[in-house]
Amino acid sequence: MEATNTDPGAVLACVDHMDSEGFLARLHPQVVFRFGNAPAVIGHDALRPVLDGFFGALGGIAHALDAHWRIGDDLFCHGQVTYTRTDGSTLAVPFANVFRFEGDLIADYLIFVDNHELFATD
Repeated sequence: MEATNTDPGAVLACVDHMDSEGFLARLHPQVVFRFGNAPAVIGHDALRPVLDGFFGALGGIAHALDAHWRIGDDLFCHGQVTYTRTDGSTLAVPFANVFRFEGDLIADYLIFVDNHELFATD
């Protein structure tokens, strides 16, 4: 089966490959993107530098998707994400995402994760 924009595994694979352009291609041009308790970022032009900065600060990202459910235009998924820091150390934490679709593009992308330790200093 071909992966589509509505397949959470395909969406997360773009993140895991730290592919900003591939990720943005799955999002509505005026997407509302909220990561944890950070303010929402709206639209591709505002989101691109946020993604590039986040990806550039990491050595890698790997999502393990446990489950997902689709209800109407909404998709819910959860699993574990492992961040690799630039020094090679890792942080693994649970995550939950909520996507609201307009057609096959994600119009709202909400990430619920506690990754406060990712860039913490001793």
